[in-house]
Amino acid sequence: MPSSHSSSVAGLSTTAGLYYGFGSMPFLITLIFTIITMFDAAGVRRNVGRQAIILNKMMDDIYEKGQVGDARLKELLGHTPVEVFAGAFLGFLISWITCKL
Repeated sequence: MPSSHSSSVAGLSTTAGLYYGFGSMPFLITLIFTIITMFDAAGVRRNVGRQAIILNKMMDDIYEKGQVGDARLKELLGHTPVEVFAGAFLGFLISWITCKL
């Protein structure tokens, strides 16, 4: 907490907006990159973590019967939406302060 991915790309978008203008093409490109990265951090990676929990439960059931060795998947892969937005806010804030100095 917070998401370093969201923080980095939000800072990148803010910097592009401050230097080139918030209506410019570099800002638009970085904004799209930011949205995709934040969606991945909150959605796709989080769902993969949920699947890992289910698969590990299945492995526990199979292991108890002696059929398969004990190989576990990493369960905490993604961020919660709060972590993503906290990271985005932190990146925006640091970028804003840095560009104004």
